[in-house]
Amino acid sequence: MKNPFKKCILPLVLSAVLLCGCGGGGAGKTEEGSGAQETEDSGAQKTESTAGTEEDASGAQAVFEGKDMEGNRVSSDDFSKSKLTMINVWATYCSPCLNEMPELGELAQEYDPEDFQIIGIVSNVPEGADEESLELVEVLIEQTSAAYPHVLLNESLLDGMLADVTGVPTTFFYNQEGKLLDTVVGAKDKAAWKEIIDGLIEE
Repeated sequence: MKNPFKKCILPLVLSAVLLCGCGGGGAGKTEEGSGAQETEDSGAQKTESTAGTEEDASGAQAVFEGKDMEGNRVSSDDFSKSKLTMINVWATYCSPCLNEMPELGELAQEYDPEDFQIIGIVSNVPEGADEESLELVEVLIEQTSAAYPHVLLNESLLDGMLADVTGVPTTFFYNQEGKLLDTVVGAKDKAAWKEIIDGLIEE
């Protein structure tokens, strides 16, 4: 039987989990050798990837539907628009998330939309949030020049794509058929992201 309190409780639980996870990687994932542990001084983020491991979800089909900041429908159907879609899960309180968003915005502009697109998911602000929370998201998007769609949290995302997310930023890469190609936990610089993106587009 479906829990009637799930819709109210899950966003709070996920936000609490992600708040703890922002300073480190997700549990049970395989660390990349190039990752760096976050420190109080640098704000660097440990980066991890599930690609190529027995435990990863590569090959899983993504199914989700949500609304962006303008109320437009965004769903896994949109993956068909580009060879590669990057889903960047972030939070308004997460410094590593915000620090990498300006360069993600640059990447979104530099690639042909038929080859690559970015969709952000705001993991701690749900659909129907209060005006103050929505204004904060809009301000952060503008300040970071992250001019790509940003989807607000909903139950579909909590039950699906974000079910195993234990830290932010977490980034997923999907092909045009909605097949999961790679998962990266942690922030990266532009050059590192570009290397991953180019490699996945060429596959």
